[in-house]
Amino acid sequence: MNTIFEAASSQDDFRGSKNAMISKVYDALRPLLFLLPPETAHRFVHTGLEYTQGTSIERILTEQFSVPDTRLEVECFGETFANPVGVAAGFDKNATIPNALAALGFGHVEVGGVTKRPQAGNDRPRMHRLVEDEAIINRMGLNNDGAATIGSRLNAYDRLAVPVGVNIALSEATPVVEAPQEYVETYRAVADRVAYVAINVSCPNTDSARQLQSRDSIEAIVEAVTDVAKVPLVLKLSPDLSMSALEDTIEIIETYDVDGVIATNTTVSRPSGMGSPAQGAPGGLSGSPIEARATSLIKFVAGQSDVPIIGVGGVSDAAGAYEKIKAGATLVQLYTGLVYNGPTVAHDINKELSRLLAQDGYSSVSEAVGADQ
Repeated sequence: MNTIFEAASSQDDFRGSKNAMISKVYDALRPLLFLLPPETAHRFVHTGLEYTQGTSIERILTEQFSVPDTRLEVECFGETFANPVGVAAGFDKNATIPNALAALGFGHVEVGGVTKRPQAGNDRPRMHRLVEDEAIINRMGLNNDGAATIGSRLNAYDRLAVPVGVNIALSEATPVVEAPQEYVETYRAVADRVAYVAINVSCPNTDSARQLQSRDSIEAIVEAVTDVAKVPLVLKLSPDLSMSALEDTIEIIETYDVDGVIATNTTVSRPSGMGSPAQGAPGGLSGSPIEARATSLIKFVAGQSDVPIIGVGGVSDAAGAYEKIKAGATLVQLYTGLVYNGPTVAHDINKELSRLLAQDGYSSVSEAVGADQ
């Protein structure tokens, strides 16, 4: 028996040393990658992941980056998530690399935002790195291939390696009065294979989305989609909501039995203490500067509602993920943390999160959810 445990420990040590080496390589290459415009660098990484998907490399990556620990398993939305750490919407806009991202150790992937019509998005430059703040500002404008194409792409996968959510939003050219019907049509096009659908009414980077922030608009959209929904629905919140607007939104969630909440989207505010000269660029801010606000919002929502929360905003390490879980998040997501910390980030978070759970005497992530309430 000791031999079995020693062999398992030796294998973990070997994988750990390989991950440390990969981290060092990424740290060395990151300055070169960051010489490229942010969107170009993203496309470069995205293309590399596309080439690995469905190949033996994907299997090798899965073996390297997975953290097989039942303490990390989460039951949510009728699905079993191998771990709580996922990729936020925006990284895989068109559902082209969900299995490649899963191979990096992520427990779920949210694709999109998806709109009914294909969109080119805003003019470039539309993404900015704030290296001094470990942050990104983006005003991409929901560029995507459109609901019909993305829905067909999702349906064509032989398998999805992890639960996949899809984030749906409003086409830029659609009048707000037509929003409820368009969300329904987009939902129907993409929902067949996914674990949940996220209703995005909080994107700060399109004029149409900004006009959806009234209670009447949100309620009309939620009512329309819940009438046809066959998979769990979650609502993505803006960190810029006033307290009264936040309370209104929680009331809508309760009234229409929405299945969950994503807290939060990017912010148009610029928290004090930021050091990057690019902070004045227009768009939604993500990353380290919004971490505290996102965690605070998770804690508030968890105190007002029992629905599962997906915590997003500034997650880059296990301590931050654990803080959001203890504030009330069942799952967490990251995007900017992947950019700054590289391909081992999910493995590193899960490995340390497993240790933190054991240290605090929790047998599962679920036991730790809301511990700081």
